[in-house]
Amino acid sequence: MAVERVSLVGNPNSGKSSLFNHLTGLNQHVGNYPGVTVDKKEGFCLLEKGKRISVIDLPGCYSIYPRSEDERIVQSILTSPGLKEYPDLTLVIVDASNLERSLLIYTQVYDLGLPIILVPTMIDVADNEGIDIDFKKLAEVLGCVTICPVNARTGEGIEALKKAMLTYGNSHHSQPFIAIDDFKQTADKTRLLADSYRPNGKSNGQSTDNAFVPLFFDDPVTQGIETEIRYKKIRRLLGFVISKKQKKSTYSHLTRKIDALVTHPVWGYVIFAGILTLIFQAIYSFAEWPMNLIDDVFFSFSYTVKNWLPPGIFTDLLAEGIIPGVGGVVIFIPQIALLFAFIAILEETGYMSRVVFIMDKLMRPFGLNGKSVVPLISGVACAIPAIMATRSIDQWKDRLITILVTPLMSCSARLPVYTLLIALVIPDIAIGGIFNLKGLVLLGLYLLGLIAALGVAILLKWIIKAKQKSFLIMELPMYKMPRWRNILLTILEKTKVFVWEAGKVILAISIVLWVLASYGPAKRIENAVNSIPKPPVEEGLAWEDYQQQLNTVKLENSWIGILGKTIEPVIAPLGYDWKIGIALITSFAAREVFVGSMATIYSIGEDFEENDSLIDRMRTEINPATGQLVYSLGTGVSLMVFYAFAMQCMSTLAIVLRETKNWKWPLIQTAYMTLLAYLAAWLTYYLLK
Repeated sequence: MAVERVSLVGNPNSGKSSLFNHLTGLNQHVGNYPGVTVDKKEGFCLLEKGKRISVIDLPGCYSIYPRSEDERIVQSILTSPGLKEYPDLTLVIVDASNLERSLLIYTQVYDLGLPIILVPTMIDVADNEGIDIDFKKLAEVLGCVTICPVNARTGEGIEALKKAMLTYGNSHHSQPFIAIDDFKQTADKTRLLADSYRPNGKSNGQSTDNAFVPLFFDDPVTQGIETEIRYKKIRRLLGFVISKKQKKSTYSHLTRKIDALVTHPVWGYVIFAGILTLIFQAIYSFAEWPMNLIDDVFFSFSYTVKNWLPPGIFTDLLAEGIIPGVGGVVIFIPQIALLFAFIAILEETGYMSRVVFIMDKLMRPFGLNGKSVVPLISGVACAIPAIMATRSIDQWKDRLITILVTPLMSCSARLPVYTLLIALVIPDIAIGGIFNLKGLVLLGLYLLGLIAALGVAILLKWIIKAKQKSFLIMELPMYKMPRWRNILLTILEKTKVFVWEAGKVILAISIVLWVLASYGPAKRIENAVNSIPKPPVEEGLAWEDYQQQLNTVKLENSWIGILGKTIEPVIAPLGYDWKIGIALITSFAAREVFVGSMATIYSIGEDFEENDSLIDRMRTEINPATGQLVYSLGTGVSLMVFYAFAMQCMSTLAIVLRETKNWKWPLIQTAYMTLLAYLAAWLTYYLLK
């Protein structure tokens, strides 16, 4: 059999993603499954003899019965030969330290009649726990053609697996794992179902005979009975395969001791808060030098383009529009990369599962399911996959509330805005000689988003009515050292997505902004220019002031300036001028566009020899109406609060519409978040001005 496409199936925390990374390396990308917004990871694996096969990492699940969206995707792909993703070969990854639980999904995939290679992982953990597995005997009792144990952490066994994939031949499951006779020995309803199947009949798209019985995708009662039958048979077979020996380590004992501290009802929250504080301190401390370097590089590039290329529209577009706009994205790569690195480390070590566990008790009074914690934490990276993650929540009310409040969590797109504004208005001082004030303000903004999410959730709890009760069932994996290769791949993947997706939008908006800021009604601009008294001598301070006023009135009377002036009365109570208003409008496409917009606006007509970075230009900006600095403490913090609450991401709204299938919910979400952002920003400015 020629294998062209391989799928990976397995439980969460089974080492499936690590195996995917070993097989594909950097030859992978993220896309969407046809018709749904759930992410899929695909890649290419290079085998011997130049063979190149496609590998798809299916969502982790414990069963292929479609109770959640992830399970529905796995079930759909594995039972639909017409789909592009339908595999020629399925690698079922099982945790060797917990074979009983892991083998359930193997038996289900096996009974679909698919070609399978069973891939036990975590062999070292099983060995340390005193679990001795006879893999040869396991292959015999399961009827599996090939078993390839691997260590997904170190890569041991990967080459043997690749060879098995290359040489895999046709297989035929002569005997099912669960047959009709197994059902006839159970409850009356299930026995009647089994009796209804006839040789060469069809059910759920599967051919059946006297031996095989199809999986019951549409009958929850029968699913439960069938799952119980499978587990009983798995336990019986493992009795011939597994033997116990003396443990080599005290991993389980150590895990329990650590869990007693990190899941403590008091110290667990203290430790989590301490970890968050260290993360945001590190984001500022470690990223400062590379960010300054990137800022200097893009400023020098703009200066070089402005002075070396011949004067003209194209030169101005490059120096004042495209380069500052793109630089406004690239400068934040160090902080984005660090944020994703810390999140990946928390997940790799197993600590993130403990966070979900301890936060469950905190979530319930606010009307959220314990499973809501995963989307909320994921929202710190990006609201789009976080909202997709709500598909694991069974109860409609809990899922809807989670969807509506998740965008209040400060995502990575807000990080560039926060960083720019914090650098503008927050002094660089140490609190207690240890904590940087800027890092504490950044942490405070993330906590503000969490508090707002919980506050809105408790209101929605009373507004949205439902009778279902929710509960949390989850597995706490053992602690382990992070796999640095996985973390590096995560950083590269997430940063690439951020730069590419944000970069496309910002580049387009930077070009449009430059055009709108460089042109306007000719007569209006001419009258505004003529109204400024021209100095008698074209040199000295008076001439420099004249040139600055000239640039200002040209910008004010450009198309974008007219738009900014139009909305200025609405945003003036928040401490914002018309330039900030322009950035607010453009950033409704995506929050991070704010920085690129400001970079473009403050580059129009500027003399690069006399001006430094964007922050320096914004820091010296004077409001002509008041004679005060535009970016005072009140204005800067007000802007941070506005962006902490405002729904300024069209992609997120599109996902909310897709998930709720009703325009009502994204419109309600936009309305309440915008109103909350405006009122909170006004109150902040009123208190700090």
